[in-house]
Order: sequence, then structure tokens, then C-alpha cells
Amino acid sequence: MDFASILPVFGNFAFTVAAFIVALSVIVAIHEYGHYIVGRWTGIHAEVFSLGFGPTLWSRVDKRGTKWQIAALPFGGYVKFLGDADAASGKDGEAISSLSDEEKRHTMHGAPLWARFLTVLAGPVFNFILAIIVFAGLALVDGISTYPPKIATVYELPEGLSELEPGDTLVAIEGVRFPDEEGYGAFLDALPSKPKLSYTVLRDGKEVTVSGPPLSPTRVNAVTPGWAADKAGIQVDDVILEIGGTKVYEFGQMIPLINDSAGKPTVIKLWRDGKVLEYTIEAQKRDLPIADNQFETRYIMGISGSLFFESARERPGIGEALLIGAKGTWGVITQSISGLTHMIAGKISSCNLSGPVGIANISGELARQGVLAFLYFIAMLSTAVGLMNLFPVPVLDGGHLVFFSYEAVAGKPPSDKVLNILMTAGFAMILMLMGFALYNDFMCP
Repeated sequence: MDFASILPVFGNFAFTVAAFIVALSVIVAIHEYGHYIVGRWTGIHAEVFSLGFGPTLWSRVDKRGTKWQIAALPFGGYVKFLGDADAASGKDGEAISSLSDEEKRHTMHGAPLWARFLTVLAGPVFNFILAIIVFAGLALVDGISTYPPKIATVYELPEGLSELEPGDTLVAIEGVRFPDEEGYGAFLDALPSKPKLSYTVLRDGKEVTVSGPPLSPTRVNAVTPGWAADKAGIQVDDVILEIGGTKVYEFGQMIPLINDSAGKPTVIKLWRDGKVLEYTIEAQKRDLPIADNQFETRYIMGISGSLFFESARERPGIGEALLIGAKGTWGVITQSISGLTHMIAGKISSCNLSGPVGIANISGELARQGVLAFLYFIAMLSTAVGLMNLFPVPVLDGGHLVFFSYEAVAGKPPSDKVLNILMTAGFAMILMLMGFALYNDFMCP
């Protein structure tokens, strides 16, 4: 066997697993710390804080008597409070019966309802807080585009550089001046589709009119890992010239052509570093989010475009960055809920649900793209984990919150027998969902 030939494959696999473990560990640690710290604030004692499951690799006991540990299986974690029978906060009736009334107050099952509710809710809330902070931090580090756009760099296109220059601020296109930001979308939709446009720009304090390419040319700005374009060999900075023999010069022209290919092999002619190359691509059928949290099904390559230039960026203030972070987190939540409801209703494919293998692959690919892309993925995944834990399924945090709500209305908690049955059913549901998602990882295109 040629071991040298398998080293790159093993290296990619190891990197993917490592990236997934790092992302998951950060998210789980923040989630469980939310439970721990709010539990501590409300008088509920944590006996164990574990990052991972299985045999303990490292541990220490702090001055409050909490055992902090790292376990061998790094795919989750838990906080075991006083009186818990297991990591899912099942009740250890025998242990609780031996405690005094004062000691029972420090258990998850003997604390006041408000303390238990806040402690359980804290896990998902801390996931959302992490996402907001990361999204805000990315905005502070990477900045936000100026508006109207000010050109920082003009990308190279087959016909050469346009008459626009770095430092130009766009004032008008085809004689129509830029509106306020709320009207930007309608402004773009109204632009004429032609190979050359006239641009009015502010240059050295004066307005001048020059010509340039379409605002969104056929340059590839990003390639989605594992999708059709990536498999075919299309790269960032490629400029697509023809699709199936039809010439294109604007990104929007490609969408119907690829969709009409219906997944059949299609020849793509593109420009790369002064050379014209051809690739054959088989577009993949995907359900894509559109406006108002709806979805549409069409065939796509898995690329995204951009303006023909890189816009200058400016750093927002702390308040604006946090607002950007909150909007980003809320966007992930609403889109996730919309996707789930559409899948349940049968309006989109269940293949949109990824399992651990799919998520690990994404984490590895984004880690290769750089720290900022990986942090963005962590924020997205943290939001998804927080949302999933709020689902009203026994075993999950949302299931416990439902039990607490019942207790608030009925004046007493569900019986231990009912709780055990519901917890078992909830655990079975989670296992089935995980199995289904894992099936998708291997069987979905």
C-alpha cells in the first residue's frame, strides 16, 4: 500500500474532525455554562460540569464543590446538579430523600419554580448571546460596506479594468441617483441589463461619468463546498462566459439557464487568469430561502456573485455592531423555523436536514477558508443549537420548560412515573431524528 497517497485524505479527515470538535466544544461549553452560572446565582448547586461524555481525562474540584472535567468523547457535555440522577436532570429520588429541607433547596428538583425555569432557559439564551457577540465582533473586525458604495478594489474581468477607479464613490447608474438604503433593492431591480453601464461617480471632489461593466458581473465570488461547482473545479475569481453555448455577462442571466438544465451535464465556458477554460457541470436541485421566509426549489451550481468591485468598509459603533449581531441571530432563527415547518409540511425536501457528518464537513471547509468564516459558522451553529434545545421535546431544555409551565398552572409537577415515560419517549425521538439526519448525510445528493 502507498501510504503517501492516503496522507492527504487522512489529513483532510483529521482537520475536518478537529474543526467540528472545536466548534461543538465552544458551543456546548457556552450552553452548559449558562445552566451552571444561572443555577449558581439562583442557589442550585452543580456537582459536575463536564465537557464531553465517557471516561474522565482531566478533572478538578473548585472551592464550591463543583467537579470540572473533560471527558473522552467530545461530542456534547452536561451539568449535573445536586439531586440529578443523570445528565438529563432526571430525578434521583433516593438521593433527594436523604437530604434535609435546606439541602433540597439547592437541588434542581427542590428549588423554587422560578429558579429552575431560569436555570434551564439560560442554556439556549447563552447560545444566542454567543451568536450575537460573534456576529457583532465580525462586524467590528471586518467592517460594513459604505453606502453609497465607495470602491476599494476593482476586480479583474476579461475585458480589462473598467473606467472606474479605487476611491470613486458611486453617485448614480444610468443617470439614476442612488436612493437611501431602504430603496436600494428596488434600485438594483430597475437597472437595465446590458454589457456596459454608465456610472456617475464622485472623484476628487467632482462628479464624473464613466463606463463600466454590469454592477453584478458573472465573476465567482464564493463556491459552496461540496456542491456542483466545487465538484466540477470552478474557483473563486473565475468569470463565466457561456452556459450551454449561451453567452452571459450578468450574474442574474445564469440563474434561469442553470435552472433550465434540470441537472443534466452542461458545458460552462469561463475565463481564468487570461485563459478560457471549459468545465462540465451537473447542477443540483436545492430548496433555497427567499423573501418572507419562503422557499423555492431550483437547480443551482453552488456559487455566489458580487459587485464588480470590492466596496470600502467602515467600522460600526459598538451599539450598531450589537444590533447587527442581534439581527443576524434573529435571521438564523426565523429561517431555521421556516425551513423546519416547510419540511414538515412536505413543501421542501427533507434532505435539507443535515446530520453530524454534513455539519462536520461544513465546519472543516469553512475552517479552511479562514478564521472569520469559521467564527461565522460557530455563530450560525450556536443559534441552531440554542433553538433546537427550546423545542418542547422531553430531555431537551424546551421539554423541561413545558413541565415547569404545567407545574405553574396545575400547582404541582407531573408525577415521576409520567416524567420517566415522557423522558424515555423524548430520548427515543431524539435518537430517531439523529438517525434520520445521519441517513441524509450519506443518501442525499
